[in-house]
Amino acid sequence: MGYIENEAEEIKKENDSTYNTKIRLKNKFVSLYIYYNKNDVDLRTLKLVSKKIFDDYFIINLTETEQALNIINGEISKNGFPFSKLKLSNIKIKDSLNLEASIIINSPIEKRIINNIVIKGYDKFPQSYLKHFLKIKPEQIFDLNTIRSKTEQLNSLNFANEIKSPEVLFLKDSTTLYLYLEKTKSNNFDGFLGFGSNEETNKLEFDGYLNLNLTNNLNFGESFRLLYKSDENDQKTFEADVSLPYLFNTPIGADILLRIFKRDSSFTTVNQSARLHYQINSKNKIYGGIVSTESNNLLTDNINSTISDYKTKNYTIAYQFLKPQFNSLLFPIESKLYIEAGIGERKTTTKKTKQTQYAIDALKIFSLNPKNSIYIRVNGSNLISDTYFENELLRFGGINSIRGFEENSLFASLYGLINSEYRFKLNNSIYIHSIIDAGYFQNKLRNTNEKLFGYGFGFGILTKSGLLRFNYANGKNENTQFKLSNSKIHLSLTANF
Repeated sequence: MGYIENEAEEIKKENDSTYNTKIRLKNKFVSLYIYYNKNDVDLRTLKLVSKKIFDDYFIINLTETEQALNIINGEISKNGFPFSKLKLSNIKIKDSLNLEASIIINSPIEKRIINNIVIKGYDKFPQSYLKHFLKIKPEQIFDLNTIRSKTEQLNSLNFANEIKSPEVLFLKDSTTLYLYLEKTKSNNFDGFLGFGSNEETNKLEFDGYLNLNLTNNLNFGESFRLLYKSDENDQKTFEADVSLPYLFNTPIGADILLRIFKRDSSFTTVNQSARLHYQINSKNKIYGGIVSTESNNLLTDNINSTISDYKTKNYTIAYQFLKPQFNSLLFPIESKLYIEAGIGERKTTTKKTKQTQYAIDALKIFSLNPKNSIYIRVNGSNLISDTYFENELLRFGGINSIRGFEENSLFASLYGLINSEYRFKLNNSIYIHSIIDAGYFQNKLRNTNEKLFGYGFGFGILTKSGLLRFNYANGKNENTQFKLSNSKIHLSLTANF
């Protein structure tokens, strides 16, 4: 506290548990003037502990001495001197309020660098992830605290995690870093089944999809996704998506997508895209590439003039932020933001039309306490064009957009959706939740716009096979009455293997 000259009188024993003494505090010293050598410590480090820095000394509050010395020593250690030591010497009284001292720093002459990196437990871990994802590589200045914070990012990978903290072997002329990793189950199968009553026939109708994700099976960090979806409206979707990270050991990766959509006997649409991505860090990624689309009218009599053959080519850029929850199997993603913008041209046999498209998908889980949380998701897209065809409009509706409606039953040139859930965890493997969804869409082809609402409830159970989810939702627009017969039931199973 600054009373460094305090004196205590003789301690007197009053009984078995009580002692008595008097402490004379004397003068209180407030500040400490520390003299330093510019060759031992830099100005940037001193600014972390003091606002009063001069050519050969700096001033700190006496009560902050230990904290300041620890910060200075930590910064020296970060620069490759893990065995550095420092102390205060020649401590003297400067005046009635201040002390002065000299700081003595003992550091090895040569900096410690990482000479070797040894991975234990997962020998085939892709080396490109060390260099570009973790940004740890040989000949790098050694700093154990920085290494620990970087290796924690491994838990954001879905194919590997850290089983214990990194360790270091120091030899006289080398430094070897040991990382302890394990390969995890990263393949994912997602199946969905939905059913509800047809408003016109009152018959039960089914829809569903199969979504297969294969990740890091070649120990390259690659991923392959295959999706097949069949909707109630006789719509079928096939998607194949390949992502190849860190091509040729560079920070650049590639994404290739093929998507085929067929609506009964009306039209087919084929999308192909090729994009490059750059992983800024474990949570942030940017994309850039090209998307081409070709759609064909299958109606031979051509009665429906709103469906037409066309081709488009769009140049797109996108940004993604993804923050996982490492300790939650029920809710593995805490927050996500994906924004995409594209500009291009649509060609028909007679005309060319400039087009622009924007899309956003964002979600966040707000944890109120260990058992209660609120889930919010915002999703939307906008296609801007002078004219529109039915077979190029945005399609949405169903379990992954607005619940209580048939899958891909809604067509729009612009739509925006809000999904919300209040979630209550009964235990670590079961939760129940509410469903309150709202949406707005415009269809400029038909000059219509509507507000949509979805209400319901659901639950999730973590089984040995995976996460089983049940949703019961009823959807309506602003001009229709609530009907129990319009309700939809969705069952989905997500399994890792």
